[in-house]
Amino acid sequence: MEVIGKVKLIGEVQTFGANGFRKRELVVTTDDQYPQMIMIEFVQDKTDLLNNYKVGQDVKVSINLRGREWINPQGEAKYFNSIQGWRIEGISGGASAQNLPPVDQFEPASNVSDDEPDDLPF
Repeated sequence: MEVIGKVKLIGEVQTFGANGFRKRELVVTTDDQYPQMIMIEFVQDKTDLLNNYKVGQDVKVSINLRGREWINPQGEAKYFNSIQGWRIEGISGGASAQNLPPVDQFEPASNVSDDEPDDLPF
């Protein structure tokens, strides 16, 4: 899966426990009708992938959805989800321009005639 948007925040590397588990958070704001601020975690060696990016940059982030179960002291099951990034790419020209071919790739139609009937349904 992928998330496309603009970098809103890049967190510092956090280290946990004696084993040195590392985590770094990235927040991306999507360019939807109702923009969403999506927090994506990068862990272990993937934290270094964020070093070359900055706030305001348009990016495409490849993600995995992770879920886990936790049993609390009362014996009740609780469920948690996380979004984990594993690749990030810069996008030049914004997310909406990414899939459009350059304008000069289109040629004007030369075989159009006014004598042809208009058979479009609208």
